[in-house]
Amino acid sequence: VFYISEIPNLLFPSPSMLCTWLSTIAGGIGMLWFSLKIFFPYFWEDLIYFLRRNRLKAIVKRRASDGILSIIDLFMQRVGKIPHKPFLIYEGTVHTYQDVDRRSNSVAQVLLHHGNLKNGDTVALLMGNGPDFIHVWFGLAKLGCVVAFLNFNVHSRSLLHCVNTCGAKALVIGEGKFCIKEFIFQLLENNVAVWLMSTSSLFQHVHTILDKLDKVPDHPVPSHLKDVNDIRNTAMYIFTSGSTGFPKAAAITHLRALSACLVFTQCGAVSQDIMYLTLPLYHISASLLGIGGCIELGATCVLKKKFSASQFWNDCRKHNVTMFLYIGELCRYLCNQPCKEEDRVHKVRIALGNGIRPAVWKKFLMRFGPVKIFEFYGSTEGNVSFLNYTRKIGAVGRAGIFSKFIHSFELLKYDVWKQELMMDEKGRCKKAPIGKPGLLVAQVTQEAPFSGYAGNNEASEKKLLRNVFVKGDVYFNTGDLLVMDKDGFIYFSDRVGDTFRWKGENVATVEVAEIIGMMEFVQEVNVYGVSIKNYEGRTGMAAIVLKRDQPFDGERLYKHVVNFLPGYAQPRFVRIMDVMQTTATFKHQKMHLVNEGFNPEIISDPLYFMHEPANSYIPLTREIYKNVVSGEIHL
Repeated sequence: VFYISEIPNLLFPSPSMLCTWLSTIAGGIGMLWFSLKIFFPYFWEDLIYFLRRNRLKAIVKRRASDGILSIIDLFMQRVGKIPHKPFLIYEGTVHTYQDVDRRSNSVAQVLLHHGNLKNGDTVALLMGNGPDFIHVWFGLAKLGCVVAFLNFNVHSRSLLHCVNTCGAKALVIGEGKFCIKEFIFQLLENNVAVWLMSTSSLFQHVHTILDKLDKVPDHPVPSHLKDVNDIRNTAMYIFTSGSTGFPKAAAITHLRALSACLVFTQCGAVSQDIMYLTLPLYHISASLLGIGGCIELGATCVLKKKFSASQFWNDCRKHNVTMFLYIGELCRYLCNQPCKEEDRVHKVRIALGNGIRPAVWKKFLMRFGPVKIFEFYGSTEGNVSFLNYTRKIGAVGRAGIFSKFIHSFELLKYDVWKQELMMDEKGRCKKAPIGKPGLLVAQVTQEAPFSGYAGNNEASEKKLLRNVFVKGDVYFNTGDLLVMDKDGFIYFSDRVGDTFRWKGENVATVEVAEIIGMMEFVQEVNVYGVSIKNYEGRTGMAAIVLKRDQPFDGERLYKHVVNFLPGYAQPRFVRIMDVMQTTATFKHQKMHLVNEGFNPEIISDPLYFMHEPANSYIPLTREIYKNVVSGEIHL
């Protein structure tokens, strides 16, 4: 019973009563904190990440309502606010936001008046790192063109395939990138206009850009040319090897591109930060997380033509770099450099990337100091990504207690030997248990769409799993095996199917096998990846069955793969077999080959090693094997 006479005591409590109340409240807060620490140790980190992610998502929506629907819109906004701030530093030259804006205006003027390009046209870029890559990219974006970034390592038919599948109306080739001169005529025959970032051309009907830039004004082209009708429209194509066959053009929407620009912001980066970017710009990490991330922040980017382990820290010190992008190999290369007294003399505080091994991660921190390393997981075409915001060594991400509001993903039981999903008695997929590898799939929804591949509906459909748990559901198949531990941390396990990763690139074994199969002495070939101690990913190995009475020719095979395959896709080892083992459905069996590796003490078949000094595949002796494993022979 509550008596009215007690109201004054409640309104004006005595000191002893007030102390009792405060003690009770403090005890409750302490108990809550203790309970969270015991049962939900990452609660606050999960909550902060969830709130920050939602805030950034709201920013994208608010900007869209204000007309910021693309990266070029965002860039133009930055130009208006910080025109004189350095945007790019390249080979000692500073390019401000305004400088890049004006130069890209000139490129847009040239391509508008001489290239007959219009909103919606697709234009492919075959260019190396440098300011001109960004000038052309932004110039085309100002015309409303869809830009397709080509890997400049592609050769022969792969290049033509890339240009054709994305429906490119034109191809812009960077200065010095004349490796495709034998294909220019085929491009012209296909009505693909070819432009060179040069002042002159040796080829008839091939246009040049640099000689025209100074003859056109650097003022903007009409703004309506770049108008975006829907933020979910395709902004660019970025090529990925996929799981099989030739490279595929993954469609990247404006929404996806703008969202990718926010990743560094999620890591705590600010406008005063200076980025060091050595990754190739045709990669989604470099172009969107790197360049796009700098635009989002209004930060400065120190751009390098290519990565150099020996110059890395000197450049960081010279330019007061505070953050960089990496792949696993990059960090290992830095750790393999000779130790120096000034290893910890730098201002780098953030490193963002994927593929770093736990051992390298630990070694990097011990040697170079307390850099905040943010490992992430994602794929070019995928609809799911993870960020290790807690920075737990070894994890690629985390599924915290709020993750169900962010992701709709599952890890499915997968038979690695049979390379197929494991089903229950109803024909539905089984979920992988905690601590066991499972195939990562993500539900395709309006919030997490799969945009597919340009010009390849069949390949797009193959990436989808239907009726996974209930009739009618659709999931994107990442093709990756991941593991989730009891605390919700996610770890990368391996890639499934025919793809392996080497030197930061995905290698499609079907394409490599097709190239090797062109040799007249090859009857059958099976390409796979083998692991080597202290190397990230797996390097290529080819098992070959020779035609009857045809000897193996190491010199000719060496010349052939060097001419037709990029370096990361060239098999380092060859195994000559009498018979290729297949499954009941006549598919090559790879697992036993992968497990046996390239050890001549285990394998009785003839083995060969790709030896650059000899320009040939030479017999793989026990001594060579030991030198490769020990690291004396560097791959």
